Amino acid sequence: MGGAFMWPLLFFSIATVAIIIERAVYFLYHNLRVDDLKTKIQGYLATGNMRGAEDYLSALTTKRVGARSFLCMVKQRGIQETQLEKAVEASIVSCMREMEAGFNFLTALGSLSPLTGFLGTVSGMIGAFKSIAEAENVNAQIVASGIYEALITTVFGLIIAIIAMLAHTFLSHIVDSFVSDMEESCSDLMVDIARLNAMGKGRTDLKLLPSPHPKQVLSLEEYT
Repeated sequence: MGGAFMWPLLFFSIATVAIIIERAVYFLYHNLRVDDLKTKIQGYLATGNMRGAEDYLSALTTKRVGARSFLCMVKQRGIQETQLEKAVEASIVSCMREMEAGFNFLTALGSLSPLTGFLGTVSGMIGAFKSIAEAENVNAQIVASGIYEALITTVFGLIIAIIAMLAHTFLSHIVDSFVSDMEESCSDLMVDIARLNAMGKGRTDLKLLPSPHPKQVLSLEEYT
């Protein structure tokens, strides 16, 4: 009823729904909680069990997005604090990009759908006025039917745009909340790791933190 421009709008509607469903499944599958991971890691740090923290996080990287950044922080705990912050920040950005996959398409669909609808309306209005110009007897039915068909594309275009933008706003809020929690948790854990390394308790994993000069036990005679 809306003419040829309803076909691209149909494609836009299918794409919008598909992206929303795919992102919803992603967020339902991946647990975005951070507080429980932070508490668990702090428990490992309290005992100096860095290997246990690494094994615990490695087992959760598939379903827990935050575990990836925490694991990056634990594995690279021996580097300088500035470099550690950059490494963790890069890991969080990588997770954020993965979570925001498809967001640009939602934005594009939210912009293209109403424009396509307006284009269909203008095209329909041109056809309606052409019919009026060619008709010998102009009546209200001819005018109303042409405008009715032309405005259908605008309505559907706006509906698609509203759904796309609402979904984008809601999903972006989820991602922003996750990133904020991760930054706060990583900041607290890096302070604990720095304190642990200063105390010398973080060297339980010789593979990750090798000692450049192993200590040797000497007798009194050898020492003198």
